[in-house]
Order: sequence, then structure tokens, then C-alpha cells
Amino acid sequence: MNRREAIKHTALATGALAMTPSLQAIENLTSMTIKNINFGVQLFTIPSMVEKDLKGTLQLLSDIGYKEIEFFGPYPFSSDVAKQGFDQMKQMLNVQQHAFYGYETKVVKTMLDDFGLSAPSVHVNIDSLRTHMTALLDGLAPLDTKYVVLPILMDGRASLDDYKKRVDEFNGFGEQMAKYNMKFVYHNHGYEHKEMNGQVPLQYLIDHTDQETVQFELDIFWMAAAGADPVEFLKANPGRFKMLHLKDAASSYRFSKDGGTPDQWMAGFPKMADPGDGIFDIKLILEEAIKSGVDHFYLERDLTPTPMDTLKNSFKNLSSLQ
Repeated sequence: MNRREAIKHTALATGALAMTPSLQAIENLTSMTIKNINFGVQLFTIPSMVEKDLKGTLQLLSDIGYKEIEFFGPYPFSSDVAKQGFDQMKQMLNVQQHAFYGYETKVVKTMLDDFGLSAPSVHVNIDSLRTHMTALLDGLAPLDTKYVVLPILMDGRASLDDYKKRVDEFNGFGEQMAKYNMKFVYHNHGYEHKEMNGQVPLQYLIDHTDQETVQFELDIFWMAAAGADPVEFLKANPGRFKMLHLKDAASSYRFSKDGGTPDQWMAGFPKMADPGDGIFDIKLILEEAIKSGVDHFYLERDLTPTPMDTLKNSFKNLSSLQ
């Protein structure tokens, strides 16, 4: 008897009506298909639109059919270092403010609720995690977010010993977040695939972090740019990737070096395409992601040059997959 059957058998045998919601959750999990995915948007896709009109943009995303939002920081409760780092990016992003664009967290939550949206995850800067964890989590709590994501490591990744330190640090982050019913998540960016002492750093992080408190977000474009296969990573690590960043490639793109510098990432931006319009087998990736246990699927075409077209076309492509 498998675990699912055992749970059902126990519920029936004891007449425990309280088990019914749990059984329904299990049925929902096992019945997920591409057709019933609640697709979302990482707002780094459309930063200028969000800054100009957060409420109107959330309504637009809801009207198109998206159900989930992933915010990127910094936030009012982020560290000063995080805010200063963002100041250097404002011109590239064509924005002046950071999230939540003048609104308090609880007001943003009300907006999301009004439009039938949720924010299962948010991106944060590592300095805020290291120095402002309590303020960060208290500030995010009204959003009812489940996952706090570190999107990139700018340092502390030069050697395998550095990644060993990151394992301890990530586990520590996860332990602190558990008190808020949140989990820590690391998002791949490409450089984690350069072998060190015969080990792939991303796999090392997956193998040595605590699955109960630490999860991962897989960006299919950056993984492919590093020469790795998203499908194979999903197959090899069931239960570890809870979120997927979906974008496509208009043509093959590989990092010129190790994938560890901003110029290499920005060189990839023109190679991106709306998911379903490029060379990736998006359907196969989604199917494997579902099998692997991915729960959240975000469009993220970084700083798309065609915001409205990308939002509408991507949703059409994704929702049309069988």
C-alpha cells in the first residue's frame, strides 16, 4: 500500500472527517496539469509599469489571467545597503522607487485580494537577510508570502569552501524564517554550474541544505545559458524546486565565461523570447516541473522591451499548452 492509499485507508477506518481537507489537498496536488497551473509574473519583467501604476498593473495582470505575483525589492524594511545597491540600478530599470512604490504591505495585500491575486514569493537582497532579518520578515508578514528568495550571490562563491559556508548560511536563514511559516529559497543564475573540485555548486547546495526549510527556484534561461539542462535538474532533484522562472530563448545563448558577471547576464537579455516563442521545449519543462513538485510558475522575461505584448502573448502561449 502506498502512502496516499494508507492515508485514505486510515481516514475511512477511523471515520475521521477532519481528514477530508487533507485528502482533497492530496488529490489537488496529484491532479495538477499544465492546464490548471496558476501562472504568475515576476515583476522584474515589467518594473516601469509597476512603478507608474501598481494598482492598475495588478488589475491588468488579473484581467489577462495571471493569478500570482512575485515582487522584487528592496522594500522600506530592507537594509540601507540593499537600497543603495538598488540606486545604482534605477536608470537601467527606468524606475525611481523601490517596492512597494509608496504603499504599505497591508495595502498591497488588499490590492492583491481585490484582484484575485496572491504573492507566494518575493525576492530580497542578501544584506537584508544578514542584517535586517527580523525587520524584513515582520515587514513581509502581512503579504502572506510563503517563500523569501535570494535571486543572486554577488560574492561568497569563488570556491567550493565558499559554497560550504553558504550551505550553513542558507540553513540558518531557513531556520529563522520557519518561525514565520516561510521558507528560504535560492534562485540559480548560471555561475553555480562551473565545476569546483569535481562538484557542481548548485547541486552541492541542493544536496547539503535542509529540505524542510530551504528550497530552490529554477530559472530555465540562466540554467541553459550555463550549459545545464533544466529538465535533467528537475528529474534529479524531486521536491527541491518549488518555483520556476519561465522565459524562452530566441536562439541558443551560452555565457561567454562563467556566468558570474552582470555584463554576461545583460548580454543574454536580447536573446530572450516570450515562453513558447523560442527554442525551449516549454511543454516538456512544465510537465517535468509538475512531476518534480514545482508549485509556482512565473513569467520572467527580464526587462522585456515589449511589456504589454509579452504579458498577453506569454499567457496565451502558456495557457494553450495541453
